[in-house]
Amino acid sequence: MKRLFRTRKVNLATLLTGLVCASVILTIMIMIISSYQSEKKSLTQTYLALNYSKSSKISDSVDSLFKSMRLSLEDTAEFLSKKNTLSDQEIQEQLELLRNNSRYFNSLSWIDETGLVRNIAPLSIGLKGQTITTGKTKIVLDAKEPVLTAPYTGPSGRLLVLMSQPLYDQDGNYKGMIGGSIYLQEENVLNEILGNDATEENGSYYYVVGPDGTLLFHPDQDRLGEEIKGNPVIRKLMNGQSGQEQVTNTQNTPMLAAYNVIPETGWGVVQQTPVSFMEDLLIDHIQKLAARVLPPFILLLLLCIFIARKLAAPFIRLADVMNQLALGKSVPIPSNQSHWNREADLLTKSVVIAIKAVKENNHQLTHAAMTDPLTGIPNRRKLNETMEEWAGQNRLFSLVEIDIDHFKRINDTYGHQMGDEMLKTLVQVIQSVIREKDLCFRYGGEEFIVLFPDTAASEAYSIAEKVRMAVENKMKIEGKSVTISLGISQFPLQSASLEGLFKLADDALYRSKSEGRNRTTISGLSK
Repeated sequence: MKRLFRTRKVNLATLLTGLVCASVILTIMIMIISSYQSEKKSLTQTYLALNYSKSSKISDSVDSLFKSMRLSLEDTAEFLSKKNTLSDQEIQEQLELLRNNSRYFNSLSWIDETGLVRNIAPLSIGLKGQTITTGKTKIVLDAKEPVLTAPYTGPSGRLLVLMSQPLYDQDGNYKGMIGGSIYLQEENVLNEILGNDATEENGSYYYVVGPDGTLLFHPDQDRLGEEIKGNPVIRKLMNGQSGQEQVTNTQNTPMLAAYNVIPETGWGVVQQTPVSFMEDLLIDHIQKLAARVLPPFILLLLLCIFIARKLAAPFIRLADVMNQLALGKSVPIPSNQSHWNREADLLTKSVVIAIKAVKENNHQLTHAAMTDPLTGIPNRRKLNETMEEWAGQNRLFSLVEIDIDHFKRINDTYGHQMGDEMLKTLVQVIQSVIREKDLCFRYGGEEFIVLFPDTAASEAYSIAEKVRMAVENKMKIEGKSVTISLGISQFPLQSASLEGLFKLADDALYRSKSEGRNRTTISGLSK
């Protein structure tokens, strides 16, 4: 029995070899899994934020367009009410002029209070002289007030919306309406706005739905008019909500979706990116990471195995260190002292190399995750970590949000390379002005955050103004100054929550933008 027990014992070389293998493989697995989870979270947040930004911009553009359409109809109605002596030909010319110059509407018509189509542009529609007695147009005419209809299919089979403006004479008598038809499937300003970069190379695209969940714009023209109320995002849009989340659409495709309501029309814009694209990026990231870390780890593993097989006697201290490392615990680097046994001496040196390599790689990964690669300053993740630490200490500090004015114009005019140079130059200017204890972070895009520890908003304002003036004086493109707008909030006086603090600074920045840009605004101060 004793002989059988002895034959099952593992020799020291085999045991140490197993421990070394386990430690290296475990380290690689932890590194890859941690990197995967971190990158996945970062990509998800990034694409949701990008999609929300784009859907918001589209929503604002369409909202502004419909407000302009409404103003053009109001101006036309006012003009006609004051020019009651105009001939039919002159009124026709006025409608044609409005339709051709603005390109807002595919057709414009004047329908009097009896339902008679007095004028219509273009005349090729062929309705002039006819009387409207039924249908959506009759309902709008009888309403005697400004109306924007829900999308509907007209007698010609076109999917359209009708915008109307009542027409009254100078005595206040109802004289009918001016109606503008917008064909959702034909060429006009609305479709030009919506059709601009609707689909991107990464599979991202956006679409527009009406208040009843009907598709009004989609890269796939065959789907126009389709109802997609089953999509959870569409249900939220129909309830007037905007937001961002991961969803599975009606085609059973997981998407990173952001959505915004268009206030003027009640429509909704959805911008989404396939989750599969993000997963492809993650796979590519893991492959590149593995290609970088596996060769040195494999070499190190082979070296440790070679040394372990040379051992001839038990080494309890080294075995304990390697066991702790294999279990993923943090271990101190063993002292690199000489041993009387040559194999023990070599093994000790190898263990020291292994632990240092692991810690150095982990340190490099941590540093890379906290640093913006373009500007070399800490990124948004480091910003959140710093603010959470200060908030936990209930420490006084001021937050300054900085945004480059008209940065998109710089990129569009001079290219993204020039835009990148502007970002790096801005960081240099900021760091040349702020104090040594102040911290500058890249928040995203052309936005930067500067934290002023132990500093009230009024004092931060003085430094922020120096930054603003320094940027205006030093940053120029073709002789023209590049300017920035800034918004300031103070913790914990103005807000005890970090989310609220960001909101206050963002609102102050928005005020700086809306009041002409190139200025600094403290949250809560009156104009």
